[in-house]
Amino acid sequence: MKKDLGVIPAVYPMPVLMVAAYDENEKVNVMNAAWGQICAGDKIILFIGEGKKTWLNIKESKAFTVALADEAHMDAADFFGIASGNKIDDKFERTGYHAVKSDKVHAPIIEEFPVVMECELLEFLKTDHVQGIVGKIVNTKADEAVLSGDGKVDPQKLRALTFDQFAHGYYVTGEKVGQAWNAGMDLMKK
Repeated sequence: MKKDLGVIPAVYPMPVLMVAAYDENEKVNVMNAAWGQICAGDKIILFIGEGKKTWLNIKESKAFTVALADEAHMDAADFFGIASGNKIDDKFERTGYHAVKSDKVHAPIIEEFPVVMECELLEFLKTDHVQGIVGKIVNTKADEAVLSGDGKVDPQKLRALTFDQFAHGYYVTGEKVGQAWNAGMDLMKK
């Protein structure tokens, strides 16, 4: 029997996304955003509230990067979520991390995170119920250390972080338990 838990955001897992953009002075800011998702083959949506430092920077620069946080960089990824760029001027510098300018969009790439999508701003969404930033993915870069022999990102090597809304924990992905578009094929035969 199921027990009522009330209204909670019961989607698991949530991604741990590192969203980076330059401000008007070319200063790097990074935030941790768990509420984001691919919304088409070449588009991503980030549910970031208006007025956040990253939101303001993306509005100014018209570009951003989205990196996948991994286990090796969990401490800094968490810091990017709990520290506000509106309140801490040296937020990025405190981590000792390194940024390089994307060669595809006007946004920083944080070198420590192994997979990054380079995005152009498409639009801001604002309705009575949703605020979001939609970006066009113009390129994805990955460290060779997380690639498989066929040049694709290997989740077992990536060890990407996920976030749980239930107990606010970070978890690592990587164990493959089945093959998509194949695991349910026996049911197709009925």
